[in-house]
Amino acid sequence: MAHNPAFERLVQRAKERIQEISVDKVHEQLIRNEPFVFIDIREDHERQKEYAEGSLHIGRGILERDIERQPFEKDTMIVLYCGGGYRSALAALNLLEMGYTQVRSMAGGLKAWKRAGYPLKEECS
Repeated sequence: MAHNPAFERLVQRAKERIQEISVDKVHEQLIRNEPFVFIDIREDHERQKEYAEGSLHIGRGILERDIERQPFEKDTMIVLYCGGGYRSALAALNLLEMGYTQVRSMAGGLKAWKRAGYPLKEECS
C-alpha cells in the first residue's frame, strides 16, 4: 500500500525518536517467556482476520485513552504492532510522551511476522 508523502514524513520523524524491534527478537522473547506486553493496535476488523500469537488487542483509536487501565507499570516493556509498522511507530511515540519508558514498535508489523512464518491466531467470533 502506497502512503501519502506527508504521512511517510510523519512516520519517519516518529521512527527517529522511538525504538523499533525486529519480529525475530519479539518471537524470541515470547518463546523465552520474557516479561513484556505485546499489543496489536490494528482496527477490530483487522484483528478478526488474524493476529500474532501472544498479543492482546488495544485498537489504535483507543490506545492512549485506555492504556493506563492496563495492569502494568510505565517501565514495563511494551511492543506495539500494526500491519506494516507505521501506525505502531506513531503510537509508540505517543506512549513515550505519556511517560512509558520501554516502548518498542515491531518493525514491519504483522506483514513481517507472517513472512517470518511465526504463529498466527484467528479471532473467535
